[in-house]
Amino acid sequence: MSRKSACPPSPALPGQIVLVLQGGGALGAYQLGVYQALHEAGIEPDWVIGTSIGAINGAIIAGNPPGQRLDRLREFWHRMERNAFGFSTMPRAIANAITVGQGIPAFFEPNLTSWWNPEARVGIEHASFYQTTPLRNTLEALVDFDYLNQKQMRLTVGAVNARSGAMRYFDSKQEPLRVEHVMASGALPPAFPAVRIDGQPYWDGGIYSNTPIEAVLDDEPRRSSVIFSVQVWNPDGSEPESVLDVLDKHKEIQYASRASNIEQQRKLHRLRHVIREMSKHLSADEAASPEMRELASWGCGTDMHVVSLRAPRIGNEDHTKDIDFSAAGIRARWQAGYDDTQRFIELRPWQQAIDPIEGIVIHELPS
Repeated sequence: MSRKSACPPSPALPGQIVLVLQGGGALGAYQLGVYQALHEAGIEPDWVIGTSIGAINGAIIAGNPPGQRLDRLREFWHRMERNAFGFSTMPRAIANAITVGQGIPAFFEPNLTSWWNPEARVGIEHASFYQTTPLRNTLEALVDFDYLNQKQMRLTVGAVNARSGAMRYFDSKQEPLRVEHVMASGALPPAFPAVRIDGQPYWDGGIYSNTPIEAVLDDEPRRSSVIFSVQVWNPDGSEPESVLDVLDKHKEIQYASRASNIEQQRKLHRLRHVIREMSKHLSADEAASPEMRELASWGCGTDMHVVSLRAPRIGNEDHTKDIDFSAAGIRARWQAGYDDTQRFIELRPWQQAIDPIEGIVIHELPS
């Protein structure tokens, strides 16, 4: 089948600004700091891609005018903090226990039917330990979906079909997004119930791809981009020494960005650049043939700067850190995201030249 060219001519750097937000519950406060630093520097994303809490943060960003985005993000995280415990000095272990037992009034609440009888065949939209009706109310209060669907900023959220296991990206460029799309992206089983969209049940996209950077690199037509890849899970190379350490490391590895995935994308992008370079050596007659035009359409000349922001470990974290909605935990992660992003903004690594054959460069903060 004939294809349109995958890549138009590259615009001048930095190209489109893309913000990719990983899932991770309370760890998503780091993303608030990242956005604040970008916003203060006058760097507003053209496109936000998120999974789970990243989809929620992304919807708040894309679903509000620039002057309201940061305030709405702060309000969301304030509701998570204040409503969870009522006061900010509670020890983390006690606070987490209250979260497990009572939920967070602005986010989720216990589904007692499943607690009493996990074998009850209640249907996929109720087969969970918690219900997320409070999250729907919070999102409807903080996200203007009419504004979002005016496409001032593109939003993509990832979810997994709970029947087939297939990943699906719901994209405001392709279809109007509703509160259900965002909730589906954050419907992590068995804690939260599946969300039905167009008759199909969907779960949290993080169980398939928690850092959906491939949505940018596989997009058509591709555009040169500066991609802020915000990773809240950080397998730092330490060796676990206890069962609790093992539980923590298991989560880190399960939900962290896959180095093999980005390496595969780098190879694919290199091949696109190789095809582009080879097509330059065709004669005019060869280049004009339908067969060569089809093959050459797979070539690409876009440049991709991947700015890798990786949240540090905060204090004595353990495997429950993704439900640590304590005031201290939120503030510490918020500040870390802000500080890391400010360092990147000062360095401006996206101004560096890229090897014309490679096409992708990954920037990390110096240690």
